[in-house]
Amino acid sequence: MTDHRPLLRSIFDSAVAAAHPDRVLAQHLPAAPKGRVICLAAGKAAAALAAAAEVHYLDRLGLDPARLSGLATTRHGHGVPTRRIKVIEAGHPVPDEAGLKAADETLKLAATATADDLVLVLISGGGSANWVAPVEGVSFAQKQQVNKALLRSGAPIGDMNTVRKHLSRIKGGRLARAAYPAQIITLGISDVPHDDPAVIASGPTVPDATTLADARALIARYNLTVDDAVRRALDDPRNESCKPDDPIFAHTSFKLIGRPRDSIDAAALTAKQAGYEVIDLGADLEGEARTVAADHAEMALKARAEGRRLAILSGGELTVTVTGNGRGGPNQEYALALAAKLATTPNIAAIAADTDGADGGAGSPTDPAGAMIDQTTFDKMRSLGLDPAGYLLNNDATGFFEKTGDLLITGPTLTNVNDVRVILVD
Repeated sequence: MTDHRPLLRSIFDSAVAAAHPDRVLAQHLPAAPKGRVICLAAGKAAAALAAAAEVHYLDRLGLDPARLSGLATTRHGHGVPTRRIKVIEAGHPVPDEAGLKAADETLKLAATATADDLVLVLISGGGSANWVAPVEGVSFAQKQQVNKALLRSGAPIGDMNTVRKHLSRIKGGRLARAAYPAQIITLGISDVPHDDPAVIASGPTVPDATTLADARALIARYNLTVDDAVRRALDDPRNESCKPDDPIFAHTSFKLIGRPRDSIDAAALTAKQAGYEVIDLGADLEGEARTVAADHAEMALKARAEGRRLAILSGGELTVTVTGNGRGGPNQEYALALAAKLATTPNIAAIAADTDGADGGAGSPTDPAGAMIDQTTFDKMRSLGLDPAGYLLNNDATGFFEKTGDLLITGPTLTNVNDVRVILVD
């Protein structure tokens, strides 16, 4: 029996490396301004991006350290050492008090910027939860409750962020408003399907085309239970996000420096070099994890029957509509649904993992990144009498893979370009 696991891990690692801040940031950093460089970063790559910016400005350009300052807010466990840019570790996926304080400090730093300064905004996936600044009349606890309800609803990230940015003083272009009239350059690592700048970290420095009415409609569509204060806030025109004709955007720019597409391309190259024919299903897949897994399992079974040596690759961000009380994330649920479909078929193996190193979980640096499955998984299922369908029903992929020993633990990767899923067929 071929051990596919080293190759699966190598394919995943190549995808992660393609989006690491040390590789993607420096060539996009602008020249030093007349005044200060104020670096404001958020997301799972924030600290690593800030450290890379320090190397560029302090070491390569020789900028006076007194002219560089800033704040990077990242997920707990994703911090790295920095010299001039302060790092705060905060909650994700559910915001916490640290994120609340960091967002407030970020807005105050932005407000100190003058026309001679450069406000360098470095954003990555997770920024929406890291920068939490509730609008007037909405408490932090109420904002947390909305976030938890959205996470359980199965809503795609774009819908989640439409609601978030209309309950925030920093999202939906409001950070740009705080930093006006400084020049604002935003460099982003995308973790969203189709790489929409208004969705990445809820678009703190770009115009927002969604409206309060859209946010209210989403509350109704997903049947979310929210406090009356939240409903009042979504009825208040003062909480409308910043629109494209707002003059605050006159001196702003946005550039993507890392995309899911780049990482899927890197993964595909590694698979091809190992001798596999590659089917690339795209970097922007969305949908219910178990439904997508069922479709991909059928593709794998068809390829197996045809005698093909095939790697089926996909990226994007799947969702889970939570009805049980188990643990897990979209990648683990996808892998569990695959295991249920492929359990009687030899020579098929798969990995499904989030490039940030955490798939669901409680916000701990030791949360699983995802899971791998192969013949050893299927053998363990039978020997332990495990029923994957029952675990799926309870949304307990973590519990299942703890028993089979198939959880993928990577720790923080310091980047985030969404999920990488690979099925190898021999």
